[in-house]
Amino acid sequence: MGVWSFMSGAAILLLILVVICFLVYCGYVHYIHMKYDHIPGPPRDSFLFGHSPTMIKLMKKNMLMYDTFLEWVEKYGPVIRINGLHKTLVLVVSPEAVKEFLMSPKYTKDEFYKRIEVLFGERFMGKGLVTDRDYDHWHKQRRIMDPAFSRTYLIGLMGTFNEKAEDLVDTLEDKADGKCEVGMHDMLSRVTLDVIAKVAFGMELNSLHDDQTPFPRAISTVMKGMVETRNPLAKYTPGKQAFIRDIKQNIRLLRKTGQECIERRMKAIQDGEDLPIDILTQILKGAELEDGCSMEDLIDNFVTFFIAGQETTANQLSFAVMELARNPEILTRVQSEVDEVIGSKRDIDYEDLGKLQYLSQVLKETLRLYPTAPGTSRCIQEEMFIEGVRIPPKTTLMFNSYIMGRMEKFYQDPLVFNPDRFHPDAPKPGYAYFPFSLGPRSCIGQVFAQMEAKVVMAKLLQRYEFQLVEGQSFKILDIGTLRPMDGVICTLRPRSEIKSHK
Repeated sequence: MGVWSFMSGAAILLLILVVICFLVYCGYVHYIHMKYDHIPGPPRDSFLFGHSPTMIKLMKKNMLMYDTFLEWVEKYGPVIRINGLHKTLVLVVSPEAVKEFLMSPKYTKDEFYKRIEVLFGERFMGKGLVTDRDYDHWHKQRRIMDPAFSRTYLIGLMGTFNEKAEDLVDTLEDKADGKCEVGMHDMLSRVTLDVIAKVAFGMELNSLHDDQTPFPRAISTVMKGMVETRNPLAKYTPGKQAFIRDIKQNIRLLRKTGQECIERRMKAIQDGEDLPIDILTQILKGAELEDGCSMEDLIDNFVTFFIAGQETTANQLSFAVMELARNPEILTRVQSEVDEVIGSKRDIDYEDLGKLQYLSQVLKETLRLYPTAPGTSRCIQEEMFIEGVRIPPKTTLMFNSYIMGRMEKFYQDPLVFNPDRFHPDAPKPGYAYFPFSLGPRSCIGQVFAQMEAKVVMAKLLQRYEFQLVEGQSFKILDIGTLRPMDGVICTLRPRSEIKSHK
């Protein structure tokens, strides 16, 4: 009897303790509400969970939450609060604020980036170039990496860009009968993976021809894992446990591949072999210059570049194919430019890229409507006023190129795909377009990515007509980056065949 009494007494004490902790937490949530409730925004779904139920519901339905955020800023103004448990984020769609906070090194990346340093307990991007929040340490890393993105080095990559793009168009030849349905996103993901593996790390993955390669699926899985971290309860949800194990397993695969690649290059250095000035060489040079740089630190940047160099370019190219197939007059115009500049030659020269002006406009307009990395965030330490709204200190500010790119305030008929917006003489809104971010923390690989995109796109336009298979939704899938949900399923026909029938 005494034992049962003791146990029931302990259970009561534990229950009281839980209730006290819950009440304290509720009090803290209320305190946060008081700090931020003067900022405009939609009503919270609940006192405790804020707007999280809406966001989780959108995620479950594979709907893009940025479309909802766009509705909110159109209704409540350029500065709105978004509540989630005890966290409050402030979304800002002001060009002046974009200029102030992204162009200055004074404002650091916020704690969101901690969520991709380590994903569900597994080290993911660690302290790589994207996630490093210490500006001085990041700046040192960036300076070390810069030679791998210099104009001279990038011009030297044209051979690989041509080789891999030619491999893509040759692979599509067997499928280009006007009937075979081709998932263009899958094909473009494979070619960009082959490019980044070769030019950055000296690896020949040959994923275009290897259906068994695990890397495309591994990258998609870990990217989906990034989205899952938006749900604070994901790791406690029983139905998610198998998926989380899959995420961890794929992170381990990517990091193991990175380690093997780094160890091979280290051996080449020891053996006195000539080394390319590629990203991997620069990663290792950084290790020489930085005391206490571990193998894990090196792998962080391998994973960062391996994923970023593949995912975003593949998505941009897929959306470009989708929009060109939906807009035949724009397709005809850009094909005419490619015919005039490239003709029938196999290898595209660096000088040709500058002449493909309309193709540049197509690619830029694609990123306006579909910025593959849609936004970024910064943390402010002191109280500030933005668009007349007082923002408390230690607040996370979110900036979103997708939302600003779709606002009538900045672009006339914003949902219309119109590459002429980016004609050199066309007026452009300042600081409303930042698909590669802006300022010192802008993407180091943006010139690389656009050179690669131009070469691949020019070769596709040179060789094929593509037509979208009916029944696709054209919806956008958010997996941390934005990609076409249905994969851009097309039928293809050789252009030479079409011309001969005219």
